[in-house]
Amino acid sequence: MCGFAGVLSPFQSNSEALGRALSTMLAHRGPDGEGIWDDPVGGVLLVHRRLAILDTTNAGEQPMHSPCGQYVIAYNGEIYNHLELRRQLAEEGRAVNWHGHSDTETLIRCISAWGLKATLSRLVGMFAFALWDKKNRLLSLARDRVGEKPLYWGWQKGALLFGSEIKALKAHPHFEGEVDRNALSLFLRHNYIPSPHSIYKGIHKLPPGHFLTVSAFEGPNSGEPQPYWSVNEVVADGMRDPFTGTDAGAKDILHQGLIASVKGQMLSDVPLGAFLSGGVDSSLVAALMQSQSSSPVRTFAIGFDDARYNEAQHASAVAKHLGTNHTELYVTAEDALNVIPSLPDIYCEPFADSSQIPTFLVTKMAKQQVTVALSGDGGDELFGGYTPYQFAPRYWRYLQKVPQALRSMSGNALSGLPLPDKYLKLAGVMDAESREMFYRKVMSHWLSPDAVVLGGHEYPTALNDASRWPEVDSYEHWMMAMEAQMYMPEDILVKVDRAAMANSLETRVPLLDHRLMELAWRLPLHMKIRGGQGKWILRQVLYDYVPKELIERPKKGFSVPMADWLRGPLRDWAESLLDEKRLRNEGYFQPGIIRRAFAEHLSGKRDHSNRLWSILMFQAWLENQHA
Repeated sequence: MCGFAGVLSPFQSNSEALGRALSTMLAHRGPDGEGIWDDPVGGVLLVHRRLAILDTTNAGEQPMHSPCGQYVIAYNGEIYNHLELRRQLAEEGRAVNWHGHSDTETLIRCISAWGLKATLSRLVGMFAFALWDKKNRLLSLARDRVGEKPLYWGWQKGALLFGSEIKALKAHPHFEGEVDRNALSLFLRHNYIPSPHSIYKGIHKLPPGHFLTVSAFEGPNSGEPQPYWSVNEVVADGMRDPFTGTDAGAKDILHQGLIASVKGQMLSDVPLGAFLSGGVDSSLVAALMQSQSSSPVRTFAIGFDDARYNEAQHASAVAKHLGTNHTELYVTAEDALNVIPSLPDIYCEPFADSSQIPTFLVTKMAKQQVTVALSGDGGDELFGGYTPYQFAPRYWRYLQKVPQALRSMSGNALSGLPLPDKYLKLAGVMDAESREMFYRKVMSHWLSPDAVVLGGHEYPTALNDASRWPEVDSYEHWMMAMEAQMYMPEDILVKVDRAAMANSLETRVPLLDHRLMELAWRLPLHMKIRGGQGKWILRQVLYDYVPKELIERPKKGFSVPMADWLRGPLRDWAESLLDEKRLRNEGYFQPGIIRRAFAEHLSGKRDHSNRLWSILMFQAWLENQHA
């Protein structure tokens, strides 16, 4: 895993000093090497920072040129099937003389042989890259199917800026940096900003499974992102061709697919380990790694003194059973709080999943022993693990029997009563006109973001644009498809990538192998959710490795006691950022709404920690921009 950035400025020249400036911003993503390449004729500058994983010799350095001389690439990620791709090239009589064994060389030779789109369809891995075609003066940007690797781009004053993180784009003198208030409204609803938007006007995220080609001859605003893979297509294919075999047959096929994915993602020339929480997904990944390793796999877990948030003892029990070389670190509230000042810089744009804090700490710990770590992310979205998949269908069945007007009146009445927060949350979503809007409201942090953001009007997203909904056979599958194309790539994968790369650690996600995703969408719902429990079929595979009693317990998630912190050690910090005069002067939020929420939270009357955290993360980010 690495980082890259660049500029296409057909009518302007780029300098080595500019390359150095962009490179410096990404040093954390690639401390092992720096490469800068400039094509003054084409007006292209490519910058690469290297975290050496495969082929740590000079043969893996970037930007890399194709042997034919036509292409130059700057690339971030891992192509897990790159040895198979080499065999395919050899069978076709191509690429006989290899300079090294990096997957970068494999990638650029595949593009030379097959073209960009055909190569993308053959790749198994996580990636984002910039490809310059010197002959035709075409710049192509591409991103992996599910969005494990980030890629930002945008035209600014006639120059196309692109890179792994926004901080690199900001190093260019043409970067404008105007806050997009509509994106800010999205942020308050989701606690993240979904693709293709960013916090800045004119700067976009290339959506997962897309590529973009821009001609230097056509200049500004040419080219539109094009899909080469989509979750909705995979869902539709799965619905058309469902698995009709037995539970045992499905388990066996899934088991073999998981083994193959984990084996492919264990390819590394540097030390490798895994995160282990003791839950289903991380335990399964660790178990499959250990089953294919001749020595104990290194595993890592974070523990908290607060029993409400601590799962380290469960991870330790699983590690002991599997025989891994396990490391755990118990962190104090002070350790966690010390991370907060760094968050605006780590995430580049506002991001408010508070589990970003323990994620940073566990990646920091892992980096002391390994350079690559596998995670168990993805199982919940693909196999029905999240709690709303259980309660939302049941609640909606009862709710839809009541006329919407009556539901709305009842919800308003209940909202004024001193009820527990979870009941007040449900009262606030009772007026939903459809099951899809019910789910959107349930998953929203601020129910009416446009009322909070001055001049903000939410962009349409997959959650509220019916034309982007998948064809499914159940409410549960609709929710899972939504999470697979919003929450997973825009929250989970962003959280892990930025936290890990801030510590120069590569993370890999075996459950998100696109072949496993395609298999998961062929499996019927009852193989995912059964007996009121999600991830049923994953559990069956796991129980071949780990006793059931070590796994079965209520799901806690990877969280921190934010509600308590905002009333205690973070109160003064929050008071400063949420000062009414400050909010009014900055002009982004309606101060009264935020101050009321903060007062209710401090009194203990309500738990507004999630909503307040989004405001605080924007405020801290804004302060960082002005520093």
